Amino acid sequence: MNLSRYLPVLKWGRHYSRQYLLGDVSAAIMVILVLIPQALAYALLAGLPAEVGLYAALLPAVLYALLGTSPVLAVGPVAIVSLMTASAIGQFAAPDPQALALTLALLSGVCLLLMGLLRLGALINFLSYPVLAGFTSASSLLIAANQLPALVGMSSQGHTFPALVMSLWQQGTDWQPATATLGGATLVGLWSIRRYGAAGLSRCGVSSRRAGLIVKLAPALAVIVGVLCVKSGLMPSVALVGAIPDPLPTLTLPPLSWPLLQQLWMPAFLIAVIGFISAIAVAQTLAMKQRQRVDPDQELIALGVANIGASFSGGYPVSGSLARSAVNYEVGAQTAAAGAFTALGLVLGLLVLTPWLAFLPKTVLAATIIVAVLSLVDVKMLITSWHFARDDFIAVAATFSLTLLFGLEAGIVTGAALSIGLFLWHTARPHIAEVGRVPGTQHFRNRYRYRVQTDPTIVMLRPDESLYFANARFLEQHLYDRVVGDAQLRHVVLLCSAVNDIDLSALNSLAAMNLRLKDLGMQLHLAEVKGPVMSRLKRSDLLDVLSGQVFLSAFEAMSHLASQPFDDHDQSRSC
Repeated sequence: MNLSRYLPVLKWGRHYSRQYLLGDVSAAIMVILVLIPQALAYALLAGLPAEVGLYAALLPAVLYALLGTSPVLAVGPVAIVSLMTASAIGQFAAPDPQALALTLALLSGVCLLLMGLLRLGALINFLSYPVLAGFTSASSLLIAANQLPALVGMSSQGHTFPALVMSLWQQGTDWQPATATLGGATLVGLWSIRRYGAAGLSRCGVSSRRAGLIVKLAPALAVIVGVLCVKSGLMPSVALVGAIPDPLPTLTLPPLSWPLLQQLWMPAFLIAVIGFISAIAVAQTLAMKQRQRVDPDQELIALGVANIGASFSGGYPVSGSLARSAVNYEVGAQTAAAGAFTALGLVLGLLVLTPWLAFLPKTVLAATIIVAVLSLVDVKMLITSWHFARDDFIAVAATFSLTLLFGLEAGIVTGAALSIGLFLWHTARPHIAEVGRVPGTQHFRNRYRYRVQTDPTIVMLRPDESLYFANARFLEQHLYDRVVGDAQLRHVVLLCSAVNDIDLSALNSLAAMNLRLKDLGMQLHLAEVKGPVMSRLKRSDLLDVLSGQVFLSAFEAMSHLASQPFDDHDQSRSC
């Protein structure tokens, strides 16, 4: 059982059937058609030779098929990880950037593997959705801006939006008409197919599922058209991918010098985290549609081994692709073997197609990248967060802006720190409601939001947060500000219905409040204390020295402590 936990192939492999084989092979064929142009384009985006993208799609896919828990996740080159790779290796004036990419893949894989073995999958949740949305949108714009020069036959420098814009500005009108024409036509065509293709095919009687698959194959069609344009002599002067020296990868050994590891470990860690988050989001979404589940900790292990495999097979950091995984799901992949069949089919395809890929225009690949990533820009998130929660808007806007202005690492690190900081700020200053009884019921609500009944001798406070060192003093000061100067008060009831945990600092604050209220001639009571919190309180001496009582409910506390019985027809004490 322990072995199958780390080798999921032992679970589904025992029940593999011909029906599974048909679905997996069909899915693999369709994924290959999407994968070839994407792998070539993403390698160029990473600043690497185009064939490196193909290498990164082979061994990692096989390793994930053995270790992964998702039957449809397609592992290989992806856009954001490619851009982060370009940003990381762009810091070095190295003659061989591919060697740096190998080291980056190895370090990313080791980070993922260690997190998986330590079962730290849940820690990834500390990156909030607003931060991820802002980072993804800004990264997509950076990727599109990075590909604009290749689209029109120019070169670009820099990994931030200002640097890319300045690079384009300095080159002025130094662009190639033939390249711009082919790239622009490809861009418009791909965008039109993505925007209107599915609806048009549906009107022609094609099922929505089949129409979606045909639209996803548009980049493969663009590659074929681009190659034919060059081979026929229509576009003789455009920049090409060029000859691929070896269609199949060979064993590679990443350089592991200590200074290099020191400089690359942080970018590698960020690539690992972002790659895993994007992959697990895709895997879990598709698993829910299939009524299956994926194991985040095992996914860390599988992706870690896949990246390590990429480092020894001429690739670069990899993750799970949304587009290719969706194709896997829609065609009907049944098991993770679909990924292995994809790698096998890609090998066969490369042996046949390598001579043709040399004539593939780079501008066509640039157009496919731009169309693919612009769909990830989430403008609505800024508007929604502004109306829903200003803190989320701050997190989105800050991550988006910093990523564009200062690069990927600065954006994601600052955004995560800001998100955690805002969370700590709010938990350190929790909402504390003063409640009263809704007339005719046993329900208690905020006296400043509802018309409720109160008693002048009782104040009932409900902190809407667990109590810990960061907010204990805040609660203490809030209580003192409320009770000082109120001569009628005799009882303070602390409603703990929202308190899920309490630490030693909060316990000391409760003890201090108890003594202070006792000196003022008041009693401190507790109500609606949850079981785990009560168990912790029983391990202290607070309950022994508590000046008041512990009540099961707010209604019981009010009924026992009220200076006179409540009359639901008497509104004199209602507010």
